[in-house]
Amino acid sequence: MNFWSIYEHGFARVASCTGHTVIADPRANAEAVLRQARRCAEEGVAVAVFPELGLTGYSIEDLLLQDAVLDEVEEAVEAVRAGSAGLLPVLVVGAPLRHRNRVYNCAVFVHRGRILGVAPKSYPPNYREFYERRQIAAGDDERGGTIRIGGESVPFGVELLFEAEDVPGLVLHAEVCEDMWVPVPPSAEAALAGATVLLNLSGSPITVGRAEDRKLLCRSASQRCLAAYVYAAAGLGESSTDLSWDGQAMIYENGALLAETDRFPLDDQYAVADVDLDLLRQERARMGSFDDNRRTHAARTGGFRTVPFRVDPPTADLGLRRRVERFPFVPADPQRLAQDCYEAYNIQVAALQQRLAAIGGPKVVIGVSGGLDSTHALIVAARAMDRAGRPRSDILAFTLPGFATGEHTKGNAHRLMNSLGVTAAELDITPTARLMLQEMGHPFAAGEPVYDVTFENVQAGLRTDYLFRLANQRGGIVLGTGDLSELALGWSTYGVGDQMSHYNVNSGVPKTLIQHLIRWVISSEQFDAETGKTLAAILDTEISPELVPGEELQSTESKIGPYALHDFTLYQVLRHGFRPSKIAFLAWHAWHDREAGAWPPGFPEAERKAYDLAEIRHWLDYFCRRFFAFAQFKRSAMPNGPKVSAGGSLSPRGDWRAPSDSSAKAWLHDLARVPE
Repeated sequence: MNFWSIYEHGFARVASCTGHTVIADPRANAEAVLRQARRCAEEGVAVAVFPELGLTGYSIEDLLLQDAVLDEVEEAVEAVRAGSAGLLPVLVVGAPLRHRNRVYNCAVFVHRGRILGVAPKSYPPNYREFYERRQIAAGDDERGGTIRIGGESVPFGVELLFEAEDVPGLVLHAEVCEDMWVPVPPSAEAALAGATVLLNLSGSPITVGRAEDRKLLCRSASQRCLAAYVYAAAGLGESSTDLSWDGQAMIYENGALLAETDRFPLDDQYAVADVDLDLLRQERARMGSFDDNRRTHAARTGGFRTVPFRVDPPTADLGLRRRVERFPFVPADPQRLAQDCYEAYNIQVAALQQRLAAIGGPKVVIGVSGGLDSTHALIVAARAMDRAGRPRSDILAFTLPGFATGEHTKGNAHRLMNSLGVTAAELDITPTARLMLQEMGHPFAAGEPVYDVTFENVQAGLRTDYLFRLANQRGGIVLGTGDLSELALGWSTYGVGDQMSHYNVNSGVPKTLIQHLIRWVISSEQFDAETGKTLAAILDTEISPELVPGEELQSTESKIGPYALHDFTLYQVLRHGFRPSKIAFLAWHAWHDREAGAWPPGFPEAERKAYDLAEIRHWLDYFCRRFFAFAQFKRSAMPNGPKVSAGGSLSPRGDWRAPSDSSAKAWLHDLARVPE
């Protein structure tokens, strides 16, 4: 395995190409195709798609029925075939071809000196500015046939799949322009039959608003079909008699835009992206209704034919041509992040409001440390009370200082409780903790500086024990504050500890998102200026459990590793089921250069770090051991709480069901493939 090769990690590089068309000059257009094909080959592209009727021009009208042009088309197809002999990519070019008594608008699949097959356009339009039926035959009923081209008979039909034998999961299908706009596109059936990369060769003249319509359809098709959708539209050189052309080219994958070109180009232009075939396979495996839909339409999807080919992909390091978010739970796009924060916060608020209403409107008991998690849970509770028309004094907030509680965090906790107007109190747990340690015979009680896990858990357990008893006493429920990242790593004290509560609003929120939720609460002025000021101070505080005394602050991340990397891994495991070696590959591309790529808005400059492969590998090992072989017993008994992110939740009643006595060996064996 070459760790640095995209093809070793389940990716396939695809290109959507557009350029200058010469109307009714197939020879010139064939050379233009090969010019771009050679460029794609140099970049390791496996599949290159060109516009509809690219060998003649789409706007050729009745010239399509001229034998001189059609003869030249056959010569041009032969030129593309011959010119492809030493090239890597499958070339999918648009051409009008004679078949029986008609002319068909076709997608011709050419690879390494062979014509693999031909797919006709199913639905030539005949409305508004379109008059294709005047020259072009509908291909929707062409199934199971062959076409004579270049002296050979090759497969011909709308039900053709082209499958790479040496790139697992790369299965191609082509539809042509209008085919995408009908209620049941050919690509939908093809996806159910196994196609993963759907291609659209398009003419599509441009009018105001049409570019957004195309994007909507491509995005929708890729998401509904759990596929990649590669779209190439005609551009410069097409006739401007009555229309204009913008050469839009784009690549979507499962609803996400991977790449697009500038519109109205003057020269050759192409969008290139690395499609994640593993991701598509995982999505289809998890979404059982996808295959149920296939069974419903088995009479049609069962009739698809498969044409095999070999890519012989390069094994060198080609880089990675797709955006990889450093923080998969936190989009770097400001508008998307603001929308996500609005939704996440209100999901939590609405869920808590509903739970309180359903159980008779008890008070809320919460421990407030001055850290991120308890701060966020408190401001969720405050807004839930506001929405329910209840006084915030029904929130009974306690700060529970222990042996290592700092004045800074305790001061922030008091300032926040006071500015929110909740019922605030301080309960010092150290006398009870000393008594418990003494009765246990712990060395700390005899004056020895022994700060082991027992010392820490005595404090964590007492805090939760007090909160539960206070809830009994005062008619409340304990609101949990632990987050999704802590659940993943098992970084919580089980049972009578921070693992337990009556309801946990943070259980679906990863650590890396919480800081942005608090920033959004500040910027959107959910609370008054004084509260906002305190929230900002809390954001600047180091993440720490504050359980061990000493001059140096006890840093959580120095012990368990950076939450940025753990949340990155968690998303890939939980959402996609990726193997560790692939996660390491993605993490390296996301994190090895702090100057590359976008950071989420508001992310502190001083915290913008980079991680090399050795660090990534080390913390992946740590994550796998804790996540798969240790922490599940804590998750199996976790309290109720809302799912927040599409990345998933760890509730045993929701996204994640796993045995508590699993082994991590399979993941560690795969991780061993990552270079040290």
